[in-house]
Amino acid sequence: MTISSSRSAGLLAAETGMGAVTLRVGDLDAMIRYYRDAVTLELLSHDGPVAVLGRGTTPIVILEHAPELKHASPRDAGLYHTAILFDTREALATAIYAVASRHPGSFTGSADHLVSEAFYFTDPEGNGVELYFDRDRSTWSWVHGSIEMGAVYLDPNAYLREHLGQRGADAASAGLGLGDAVVGHVHLSVGDVASAREFYVDRLGFETTAAMGDQALFVSAGGYHHHMAMNTWNSRGAGRRGLALGLGKVEILVPTADDLGELGERMSHFGVSTRDDGRSLAFDDPWANLVEVRAASSVG
Repeated sequence: MTISSSRSAGLLAAETGMGAVTLRVGDLDAMIRYYRDAVTLELLSHDGPVAVLGRGTTPIVILEHAPELKHASPRDAGLYHTAILFDTREALATAIYAVASRHPGSFTGSADHLVSEAFYFTDPEGNGVELYFDRDRSTWSWVHGSIEMGAVYLDPNAYLREHLGQRGADAASAGLGLGDAVVGHVHLSVGDVASAREFYVDRLGFETTAAMGDQALFVSAGGYHHHMAMNTWNSRGAGRRGLALGLGKVEILVPTADDLGELGERMSHFGVSTRDDGRSLAFDDPWANLVEVRAASSVG
């Protein structure tokens, strides 16, 4: 599929994906240890107050030291979780085993979502983390334009017995990961679903893939199960965020500079205030979550 044929008016290109998630943190060293030694990301760079962790050359989590800030209220809008997608079940099992070995108290649950197999954690500063593997797209079920997702119990110990293996156990014990990983999706806590739909679907150009009434919305580009989600489970009625620890920025990658230009025109049409530095387009959602869109062709 060519980029030109995959782009429809008012929609993000099918090849759109997620970039790194930036977190403002109070204890930079502790957070580096968690994402490097437990989640098994690599420390790609550490320049003063900023540390970048990922796999290979792909940034996944950017940590910005901001010890002067306080934690937000759990009822505020912001990050629900960063979801890190692994390329094999063995790689996922390795990361799960490493987190369980080093931070066993951070595990919060697991589920087979029919489209994916997911394990949930909370990092040392309260940010949600999902580690997951996608089932093959040929097994996904769509009904009347909505993806079928469930929450079937997934036994983490059985998963490790089936998928970890000696190679994964050895890697996890050494604080190393296997395979490739990227940010698969980002899930936000928001004040209301109607405003989220208006912003992320009607303006930004994602398509709705699933909805749970006024509780949650799942959106994507190109038929993925979801690149972003927004829920009100903890944050119903929340207003704009103040400056606090936690989510600093969500990054979205569109294929080309033309896609970026088209998005800029669309956001301008809807009266969304944007900051354009020639390489990226940045704007706030209705809850002051910072979103930055860049062209993947310029990343490197």
